[in-house]
Amino acid sequence: MSTSPARSLKTLLRRLRMDVSPLRDSRDFRLLLGSEVVSMLGSVFTMVAVPYQMKQLTGSYVAVGLVALAEFAPMVVCGLWGGAIADAMDRRKIVVVSEVGLCLTSVLLMVNALVLPAHVQIPVLYVVAALAAGLSSLRGPSEQAIVNRVLKLDQMAPAFALQGLARNAGMIIGPAVGGVVVVTFGPAVSYGVDVLSFLLSLLLLVRVAPVPPSGEVAPASLRSLVEGVRYAAGRPDLVGTYLVDIAAMVFAFSNALFPFLADDLHATKALGLLYAAGGIGSVIASATSGWTAHVHRHGLAVIVSAALWGAGVVAASFMPNIWLMAVFLAVAGGADMISGVFRSTIWNQTIPDEYRGRLAGIELLSYSTGPMLGDARAGFLAQVGGPRFSLRAGGLMCVGAVALTAAVLPRFRAYDVRTDEHALAERTRREAATPA
Repeated sequence: MSTSPARSLKTLLRRLRMDVSPLRDSRDFRLLLGSEVVSMLGSVFTMVAVPYQMKQLTGSYVAVGLVALAEFAPMVVCGLWGGAIADAMDRRKIVVVSEVGLCLTSVLLMVNALVLPAHVQIPVLYVVAALAAGLSSLRGPSEQAIVNRVLKLDQMAPAFALQGLARNAGMIIGPAVGGVVVVTFGPAVSYGVDVLSFLLSLLLLVRVAPVPPSGEVAPASLRSLVEGVRYAAGRPDLVGTYLVDIAAMVFAFSNALFPFLADDLHATKALGLLYAAGGIGSVIASATSGWTAHVHRHGLAVIVSAALWGAGVVAASFMPNIWLMAVFLAVAGGADMISGVFRSTIWNQTIPDEYRGRLAGIELLSYSTGPMLGDARAGFLAQVGGPRFSLRAGGLMCVGAVALTAAVLPRFRAYDVRTDEHALAERTRREAATPA
């Protein structure tokens, strides 16, 4: 008996529909996601205001660029240490304390902009930016590791899609509004908005149930960090997710090229479209991510999605106008979002809870440092052959690197959640811990 076209379309739409069961089933996940959205929107105001203020104070491209350099070392060190303490302490407490610290950094920035003389404001901006980067990286592993404790294993993919939808929507809307606020009212007002967002975020976070370590745990130390790295290195499926993520960002992330590409396309006023395109694609991919629950070969899904991200970037490099370029950048952004959904699913369905914080720290580094290195790579290649050459070469190198990773890590390529020993062990542990 054949299926009618209407019924087939209805089935397709049902599979595409976003799974919101994590929001429906878990009060703590609702609180965490609400806190993350509020905090992120406020942080975007600061993200826009700091370089704007530095530009106003110095007029120097180098001075503005050094803000990111000041953030790099604290991000790396605190990301790793944040993972270690996430496995040794109450994760909610770490997130709350970090959030309080971040709120205070925004207070310092506001006071700096309002009270201190111009020549003093410059070093304060560097110091506070570094401090905020460290606190954010300290919070990140605990924040992500909590999600696994408040949801079922089968809800990991939709949870990441919901987080991705919120983050990308915020990154589309936030910079536009933040730019208007900082130009119209000045940096101090932007920092004030961030302070208010942290206070609201804290009101949500303190209502989340405590998340203490599972069982007996060793205190956070260099030894525990090394132990976490060794565990990750011994899992080809995890190594594959890290390598694919790093390759995708280092080779195909090219935001530094967008101002030059907009000039090349005689569309300088539409520069924001290029920056927003990837986020728009990610939002669409998140909103139609229901089908991901029916995929079990997550390793292969990561490989295909990451290759499509690179291919989308290559296609964008050939486009004759900014609108078509934005379309293919959106396709690339959507593919990257889907790759992230499946990477997160592998991480959250297979990593034992006693290692989750430390490996979340490694994950944080893999997706945080990649874009920085990618922009550096993009600038170097553009110096050699121009922005289109750099965009095209980066996309091709991404596809090649992903294919090489798939070839040398067959266990990653063959990963199947239905048969993987680590996924089955984690499911068995969860079932044993659940009251009858």
